[in-house]
Amino acid sequence: MIEAAELQLLDAALRRATSSSSGGALDAALAEVGWGEALQVAAEPAIRLLFAAQGEAGATSDALALVLSAGLGQSPPTAAVVLPRPGSSSPPGRLHGDRGEVRGLVTASAAAGQTLLVAAQTDEDGDVLLTLPTAQLDLRNVSGLDPALGLVEVTGDVTALASSPLALWPSALRLGRLAVGHELVGAGRAMLELARRHALDREQFGRRIAGFQAVRHRLAETLVALESAQALLDVAEVDVGEGAAAMAKAAAGRAARTASRHSQQVLAGIGFTTEHRFHLLARRVLVLDELLGSTRTLTRELGEQVLATRRLPPPVPL
Repeated sequence: MIEAAELQLLDAALRRATSSSSGGALDAALAEVGWGEALQVAAEPAIRLLFAAQGEAGATSDALALVLSAGLGQSPPTAAVVLPRPGSSSPPGRLHGDRGEVRGLVTASAAAGQTLLVAAQTDEDGDVLLTLPTAQLDLRNVSGLDPALGLVEVTGDVTALASSPLALWPSALRLGRLAVGHELVGAGRAMLELARRHALDREQFGRRIAGFQAVRHRLAETLVALESAQALLDVAEVDVGEGAAAMAKAAAGRAARTASRHSQQVLAGIGFTTEHRFHLLARRVLVLDELLGSTRTLTRELGEQVLATRRLPPPVPL
């Protein structure tokens, strides 16, 4: 366990790091402050502190791959883990006898390494963990909406696979969803702050627009959505079930999209300009929502589970 005072020091260090660096520089800063060690000792607090700060700053790092690696039981965690492709939460690999296929994403630093770890489904034996030479796979830099994320698409058909049994994919998925959920809420808070400041500064008809009821309603609705998502993330930190993390991730994605929509309306024309920071956060939210299950797909899956079991999740103790 990490003491409260130590968590405060780590939080301050992470906020300094995410506000001043990104990419490889942030990865180096995280290693220097010992975030990887904190992840192994107290995963949920370490994830909450980093990804909330990373989301607010709009920074990028290898941290999500490290989280999945820790969830898969790797010690120390490694960034050389293949993430599921956008819109999917299934393992990125699939085995059919002695042949297999990989469809997923990695960070740029992982793509530069010699091997990659791939969680894979099999036809009969459950999940396994593959160790694959990077040279056997096809790599393509992902541009799209948010090229600053630095993701690389990984595809390939492979044979003669070395594998080991794996029963930890649900654990890795849970931690990964917590991480992305906190980053989505962090990005939503940053957009809300941009809109709030603009509302206080911008004047129309001789009044600051912060006094207009329509503007106030949009900001209030955004705040309620973000706080509700944060509450679900807090519950999912102590509830190790898969359902709690899925609900929290879905709520975080919906809240971040709400923040994006309402903040754009408050910012009006300036929010469309490339000079303004808002559009970077809006792009980031759209991509993050697709990682490890989108709001749309998770909501549908959770609803199907309720219909199949005819049981609602247990109420959260207050």
